[in-house]
Amino acid sequence: MSRSALVGNVTAMLADAGFVVSDRCAIRPKSFDVAARRGEDLILVKILGNIDAFNEATGHEMRRLGTHLRATPLVIGLRSRDEDLKPDVVYFRHGVPVFSPDTAYNLFIEDVPPLIYAAPGGLYVNIDGDLLADEREKRDWSLGRLASELGVSRRTVSKYEDGMNASVEVAMALEELFANALTSPVDVLSGAEEVRDADPMPDDPDADPDDEDVVATLVRTGFTVHPTVRSPFKAVSTEDDREERPVLTGHSAFTKAAEKRARIMSSIGEVAGTRSVYVVERAKRESVDATALVEREELEAMDEAEELHTVIRERVERTEAA
Repeated sequence: MSRSALVGNVTAMLADAGFVVSDRCAIRPKSFDVAARRGEDLILVKILGNIDAFNEATGHEMRRLGTHLRATPLVIGLRSRDEDLKPDVVYFRHGVPVFSPDTAYNLFIEDVPPLIYAAPGGLYVNIDGDLLADEREKRDWSLGRLASELGVSRRTVSKYEDGMNASVEVAMALEELFANALTSPVDVLSGAEEVRDADPMPDDPDADPDDEDVVATLVRTGFTVHPTVRSPFKAVSTEDDREERPVLTGHSAFTKAAEKRARIMSSIGEVAGTRSVYVVERAKRESVDATALVEREELEAMDEAEELHTVIRERVERTEAA
């Protein structure tokens, strides 16, 4: 299957599952292909035939964007170098959950979350330690008795009851012993924090030298600016002490390529609940879809972040009303 067909299939599946899906980020380089929202769940999705193409720089950018946009970064792919991705198993690359289209279908369409995740050494599941302890005590079994049944140490059983996850083989043995489901699903839409490696959050990259003046102006007006390097926008600008929406920010000469980026920013913003602005030297129009165009001198004359929010709202509203 071509990558284009795979992207089309995955985006159609997300739409069938009730997600509002953004336009595809048809530019390079790109950290994610689409943003999608269903209720309170916002996901940023990278779609790949071979997940080995998902590199560290892209993973770091997706994790940063997930934090700044309150979204879950995900990779949906078919295979790795060694094998096809197994159904209903969550893998991890550079701290980002990865799974197959079949797993995505079960999760988003059938509402059946995966139970298994891959980690160094094999496949594992989450054990409900409290339930395991209750089941053991109901039978009046000691830790040593259960350890003997499983062929593990007493200390290992104690760790299972304290919340340590278990191999698939141990989980199956436990469920056979107690005739009860003792596993809990992987919470993919929370980033699978309970099982993924505790990789530290990557720092923001430095701003492009061409954007330093724009970044300095945004910071002066009260924004915290998070530069990007692999997205259709140059930065996500947030305010720590206010509930205003984040602002996706672009900056360049207003070329056809810039107009394309502005349209993608608009589509992503409508799904992600952000505003978007593109800073240019001279603007011949007020906006591109829901991305406001602001001249650099106009931005430099602003003193407060609220001025930029107001300009974006007014220009987009006027364009939509025209």
